Amino acid sequence: MLVRFPALKLAYSEGQIGWIPYLLERADDVWKEHRAWGGVADLVPEPPSTYYHRQVYGCFFRDHHGLDSLEAVGVDNITFETDYPHTDSTWPHTLEVARKMMGHLPADVVHKIVRGNAIRMLDLDLA
Repeated sequence: MLVRFPALKLAYSEGQIGWIPYLLERADDVWKEHRAWGGVADLVPEPPSTYYHRQVYGCFFRDHHGLDSLEAVGVDNITFETDYPHTDSTWPHTLEVARKMMGHLPADVVHKIVRGNAIRMLDLDLA
């Protein structure tokens, strides 16, 4: 679907992000080695990670491993979520959790993660 609809965006909410690097690596490997056998050689012309980096967002609220893998996950492909009012959330300590997890990151990266990427993902008219 991502090939057919290049403007389509997907968000994996409540899924955290630490699993994404392995999935991208494995999907690209399978695409490269087995795509003709799998019957998708013409349907998926580029490695799956291409579509991920163009159209998919991972959402997290507590995932140190994912942040350690930020380069592979993609700084432009993640958003911080509060998951309020779900019981598996950081509320009412969200700001403290965010600071503890992302305090070591540059300010421009934090801005992307907590605001900028969500604005872009949702096509919001905000600065």
